[in-house]
Amino acid sequence: MAASAAGPVVDLGRGNPEVGPPAHVVDRLVAAGRDERGHGYPPFRGLPELKQAIANRYRAVYGVELDPEREVAVVPGTKTAIVELALVTAERGSSILLPDPGYPDYPSGVALAGARLAHLPLDAAAGWAPDFERADRRDCAAVYLNYPSNPCAVAAPTGVFGDAVRFAEETGAVVVHDFAYGDLVFDGRRPASFLAEPGAKELGVEMFSMSKSYGMAGWRLGFVAGNAELVARLELLADHVRAGVFRAVQEAGVAALDGPQDSVAERVARYEDRRNRVVDALRGKLASEPRCEGTFFVWLQLPPPLTTERLLTEYRVAVAPGEGFGPRGAGWARISLAVSDAVLDAGLERVAAALSV
Repeated sequence: MAASAAGPVVDLGRGNPEVGPPAHVVDRLVAAGRDERGHGYPPFRGLPELKQAIANRYRAVYGVELDPEREVAVVPGTKTAIVELALVTAERGSSILLPDPGYPDYPSGVALAGARLAHLPLDAAAGWAPDFERADRRDCAAVYLNYPSNPCAVAAPTGVFGDAVRFAEETGAVVVHDFAYGDLVFDGRRPASFLAEPGAKELGVEMFSMSKSYGMAGWRLGFVAGNAELVARLELLADHVRAGVFRAVQEAGVAALDGPQDSVAERVARYEDRRNRVVDALRGKLASEPRCEGTFFVWLQLPPPLTTERLLTEYRVAVAPGEGFGPRGAGWARISLAVSDAVLDAGLERVAAALSV
């Protein structure tokens, strides 16, 4: 909570996991940090055992076979990869399609690549599926997707990955799938990787983050997996802009991926329970039920004249305004589940009060 002259603000806008990694991952970091081998430059392209660990996970959890040497790149967080993939796929003047609504940092990569930003509209009536028929196909170099979606909190609607493959075949564009929240799906769903779609590895890549599944936000460790040519481009760029990822962090990543996975299941259960509490607290107060099939967010449409600004100034609760995620987010708001139970309950009480007026 943040205090002001008008009283404390309950913050339901954050996007940072509130629970860190399991103890065995921290223990591995500490042990590796004490190892003298960790204080020189690591292999610039990542530890082979780390690449193998992510390949093992893709096979076991997502049903995807990866060549760890040719089809996996280690990156210092997928936020870095968002920009670098734009740099290695787009020429100046070509376009990159970004989901609308979508993660606010996607446009940074487009701008730094000197490319043209084009919006890929997500259709609320179709479960926030991309409307490829309305997409601008001119000089399209890449299309970014994100399921489970931030901010829309939906898992990939049926047929979306197949539609993306066909769009790429027709346009020559590369598909970049942001799989940061891939493991955080609810109601008995199984994580669904874009790379499991037939033809996907020939046409695109997927970004996997250690931040959301394992609570390793701030450790700066992630992967780009899939098309071997794109992985090679990314690694060539990395050779010139950094000297690898700290070895101890990579070894901790191996411990997370190869070790017990009960913490991932516990994380999913915690967020699903909080999702249920949000839905229960707001039931009957909105025209449509809040959306949350995955991630640690809930996406809801505010009834006019209620706005996120009024929630903040009149009810002292902060949520993420939908407008910050693109034009099609106007009138919507994102509530975070990555807060303590006490903060969530306090915030929901205020949101429910605002909706009851």
